[in-house]
Amino acid sequence: MPDRGSTSRLPATRSGAAWLACAPIATQEEFLAGLSDGALAALPWLFEFWAMPHQIAPEGEWRSWVVLGGRGAGKTRAGAEWVRAAVEGSRPGAPGRARRVALVGETADQAREVMVFGDSGILACAPPDRRPAWEATRRRLVWPNGATAQVFSAHEPEGLRGPQFDAAWADELGKWKRGIEAWDNLQFALRLGERPRQVVTTTPRNVGVLKALMAAPSTVLTRAPTEANRANLAASFLAEVRARYGHTRLGRQELDGVMLEEVEGALWSAAALDRARADVVPPLDRVVVAVDPPVSAHGRADACGIVVAGVRAEGPPQDWRAFVLEDATVAGATPDEWARAAIAAMRRHGAERLVAEVNQGGALVESVIRQVDGLVPYRALRASRGKAARAEPVAALYEQGRVAHVGVLAALEDQMCRMTPTGYLGTGSPDRLDALVWALTELMILPAQSWRRPRVRSV
Repeated sequence: MPDRGSTSRLPATRSGAAWLACAPIATQEEFLAGLSDGALAALPWLFEFWAMPHQIAPEGEWRSWVVLGGRGAGKTRAGAEWVRAAVEGSRPGAPGRARRVALVGETADQAREVMVFGDSGILACAPPDRRPAWEATRRRLVWPNGATAQVFSAHEPEGLRGPQFDAAWADELGKWKRGIEAWDNLQFALRLGERPRQVVTTTPRNVGVLKALMAAPSTVLTRAPTEANRANLAASFLAEVRARYGHTRLGRQELDGVMLEEVEGALWSAAALDRARADVVPPLDRVVVAVDPPVSAHGRADACGIVVAGVRAEGPPQDWRAFVLEDATVAGATPDEWARAAIAAMRRHGAERLVAEVNQGGALVESVIRQVDGLVPYRALRASRGKAARAEPVAALYEQGRVAHVGVLAALEDQMCRMTPTGYLGTGSPDRLDALVWALTELMILPAQSWRRPRVRSV
């Protein structure tokens, strides 16, 4: 492979391959004809030209680069190419910026089969004149320029005690059974050179070691869903996994690459919410829009929770079933903007009533809404208990199988999985959850209370 400097006519873009593929045939031919023989031979190995944006290491000062992505999003290729860029020089024998690299997988076998020998592993990505040799007995790669990369198992954290490195690639950190121990030992070993760095390629998991790494000021984060790499995946695979997991929280984690947080003792769990999905919604007898207004009434404030729900009212209220139709929450909106968003949601779903909590805004909430639509059917709801106490009877409805979500209401469900009997353990206010609670209170809780209230007989 020739000197990379001979490819200076390549477009200064991170999506050069996409640019070339979309260009007219004449432009493609002109571009390729203008390359030198060396540049043309080097082109297949120039990852910067072929890479997708999420596979290119960010610029700036950082110690850890976390590539958080769905299954098949190209994370392994990103890690392998990052190692290549670290150890390779401009020519086969020239030194790179890194000389000793740690390759850490969940197990030694997985590290070897995925990171080294995998279809997107280091050996598959290496050009012939820079391809490292595998020394099986020492579990390491040796490059022509003398750089080495040694394989380690996260199951054996003590194996990282003693060696030292100037670069590291950790794969699937979210799956490591002994994650904290292995990660800590790796950090102590990453101590050579002027600026030791590491890349972490992983599907998101709600584990402490990964969450702490993502929160560190020296960490940069790249996210990518599975579809980002659809050009290199079978169309039948994408269709199948989306059909099967597209409406689940598991799909958000494994396909969309989203970190899903749950807390111990939460009133809702991801598994329970996945069971509460509705593919078909029956004719609804009543639909409401519930609003949890932000505290500030002047200028832009925090998010305004807006949730649309309906009920199928057959038989006594204890047999009714509710359907959560939409989370229409708006963030950073003025009072006029969130009022318009709530009324627009009413019109989209043919809602009979708008209900809103008025503990903070009082009559001002109704005034704001009526400035947008003076005739809107409206009911003010006032909280007499805390958020957790109000949420518990609604959580009981889910446990009874009497509430279903239409599709995945991602942000709302994230808040639900952080509400415990002792309070909300997420950041900010559970505005979406509050709106949900008010909607289901209006549709299910209050009618049931009225039904059970004993009638006073006249004398």
